[in-house]
Amino acid sequence: MERQIPRAKGGLKKIAPCVKGYGAVSIWTSVLVAFEVLFEVFIPLIMAQIVNVGMDENLTSFTFSLELGKLSEPIFVMTNRIEFIVTCGAMMVAMALVSLLCGTLSGKFAATAATGFATNLRQKLFYKVENFSFANLDRFNTASLVTRLTTDVTNMQNAYMMIIRTLVRAPFMLIMALCMAISISPDLSIIFGVTLPLLLIGILIGVRVTFPRFEKMLHKYDDMNESTQENLIGIRAVKAFVREDNETKKFKQVSETVRKLQYSAEKIMVIVFPFMQLLVYACIIFIMLMGGKDVINSHNNPANGLGMGDLTAFLSYVMQILMSLMMVAMIFMMIVISRASLDRIVQIIDEEIDIRDADDAIDDAPKDGSIDFDNVDFSYSRNKDVLNLENIDLHIKSGETVGIIGGTGSAKTTLVQLIPRLYDVFDGEVKVGGVDVRRYKIDNLRASIGMVLQKNVLFSGTIKENLLWGNPNATQEEMEHAAKVAQAHDFIMSFPKGYDTDLGQGGVNVSGGQKQRLCIARALLKHPKIMILDDSTSAVDTATDAAIRGGLKEEFGDTTVIIIAQRIASVENADRIVVMNNGKIDAIGTHEQLLASNEIYRDVCLSQQKGSDEEEG
Repeated sequence: MERQIPRAKGGLKKIAPCVKGYGAVSIWTSVLVAFEVLFEVFIPLIMAQIVNVGMDENLTSFTFSLELGKLSEPIFVMTNRIEFIVTCGAMMVAMALVSLLCGTLSGKFAATAATGFATNLRQKLFYKVENFSFANLDRFNTASLVTRLTTDVTNMQNAYMMIIRTLVRAPFMLIMALCMAISISPDLSIIFGVTLPLLLIGILIGVRVTFPRFEKMLHKYDDMNESTQENLIGIRAVKAFVREDNETKKFKQVSETVRKLQYSAEKIMVIVFPFMQLLVYACIIFIMLMGGKDVINSHNNPANGLGMGDLTAFLSYVMQILMSLMMVAMIFMMIVISRASLDRIVQIIDEEIDIRDADDAIDDAPKDGSIDFDNVDFSYSRNKDVLNLENIDLHIKSGETVGIIGGTGSAKTTLVQLIPRLYDVFDGEVKVGGVDVRRYKIDNLRASIGMVLQKNVLFSGTIKENLLWGNPNATQEEMEHAAKVAQAHDFIMSFPKGYDTDLGQGGVNVSGGQKQRLCIARALLKHPKIMILDDSTSAVDTATDAAIRGGLKEEFGDTTVIIIAQRIASVENADRIVVMNNGKIDAIGTHEQLLASNEIYRDVCLSQQKGSDEEEG
C-alpha cells in the first residue's frame, strides 16, 4: 500500500534543474509577453483621443499625447481632423500588429520551454525509477508511477507555461491597466479600491478549499489507471471467465469517483468566477453612472470632467482588469492542481534508493560462481520481529547445481533474490566469489548472474531483439546456440520469419512454455557465472525440462546453477537439494539422502509420484 503523500519541501528547487536548456527561451517568453501587454494597453489610449476629436466639433487643432491629461509638450499637433483620425488609427493598427506578433512569438516560445521542461522532468523521474531497488518499487504501485510520469508531469508542464506567460501577463496587465485607469480618473478608480480586495479574498478562499480536493482526485486517478492496466494486461482472463460486465462496472465506479472528486474541486472555481464577474460588472455599472455625469459636466464645462473618449478608454481598461483577474484565478487553480502533482513528483525524487554502489565498490566481476549465505536474516518490512528469512547458512561451490524446493510462501524466491542484490540482507552476509555482494558495483555483479524470474517478461519487438537483452553484441550463431540449449531453437524456426518474428506486446504470440524457454535463452547469452532458474520450466513438459537441464550441464558446466522448482523431477539430479520451510532451511542433501531423512521432501515426492500414477491409470 502506498504511503500518504507528504507536502513537498523545497519542491520547486528540486525540479528547477529541469529548466536547463530552456532558460533563455523561458526568459524571452516573459519579455515578449511584457511587450505584448505594453502595446495592448496603449491602444485604448489612442482610441480615446480619436473619440474625443470626433465628438468635439469646436476643436480647430488636434493634440496627440500618450496621457489624457493636459500636456505641456504634446507629441504632435494637427489642424486637419481627418488626417489626425487616420494617423491615430494607423498607430492603433501598428500597435495591434506588434502586440499580435509578440503574442504569437511568446506562445511559440512558451510551448517550446514548457514541453522541454516536461521532457527533462519526465526523464529525471524515469531515470530515478529505473534505479529503484525492488524495495523501492514495493512502495509504489505501477499505476501510480504511470500517473506521475504522465498526468502529473503534464500538470506541471501546463503550470510552467502559465508561470512564464500568463503569470507575467496577468499581473503586468492588471498593474498597467489600473495605472492607466487612475491617470484618466482618480475618482472613478476609487471603486476598484473597494472591489479588488473582495476579488482577491474570493480567489484565496477558492484555492484553499480546492487544493485537498484535487489531491484526492489525483489519488483516485491512480486507482483508475490501475484498473485500466489490470484489464488490459489480463484481458484474456477477463474474456475467459466472462467477466466483462463485472470489470466494466468496477471501472465505471472508479471513474465515477474521479468525476465526483473533480467536480467537487472545480465547482468551487465555478462559484468563484461568477462572483468575480458580479463584482466587476457592478463596478462597470457604478462607473457608467458616475462617469456619465462627468461626461455631461464636461460639455457644460470643458475644463472639468471626462470626455466621451476618456470614459470609453476607462471602460476598456476595466475590461482588461477583469480579464487579468480571470487569468489570475485560472493561474491559481492551475497552481492548486500542480501543487498536488508537485508533491507526488517530489515523493519520487526524494525516495531514497536503498541499494546503491558503495563508495569503495570493487570495479571487477566476481572471480567465480561460488555463493555463501552466512547467517542471513531478511525482512521485507526491515523489522527484526517479522523475518522472511531466518538464520540462513548455505554454501554453494562454483559450478555446482543446487535445487531449491519447498511449499508456497517458504521464501524460495526471496532467498535467490539476495544473490544479485535485488534486495539487501537485514543481517548477515551474502557472498559471491568470496566477496560480500554489497562490495561489488551493482552492474558488475548482475552482469555475472543470469536470472529467469517466476514471471517471464518479454518486450515488444522481435525474438532477436529480446534475446539481445542478454548480450547486445551476440552474434546469430551465439543466439542460436543459447536457444538450442534452452530448447527454443526448433519452435523459433517454425515461425515464417524465424528469429525476426515479432512477439507483440509482452510476447502474446507465444505460449507460456515458449516464453519461458526464450527467457532462459536470453539469460544464457550473458554467459553468466551463476544461473538462477526461478520455477522457470513449470510450463514445459518433463522431457523438455530434462533436455534443458542436460543442455545446461553439458554446455555450461562451469556455471553455478540454482533451480527453484515445484516438481521433484526438476531437481532430483541436482548435486544438492535445499528444502525450505517458513523462511528457514529445513534440510540439505541429495535426492536419495532427503528421501531417507526429510519428511517434507518425502511427502512432496510421494504426493507427486501418486499423482503421476493416477494420471497414468
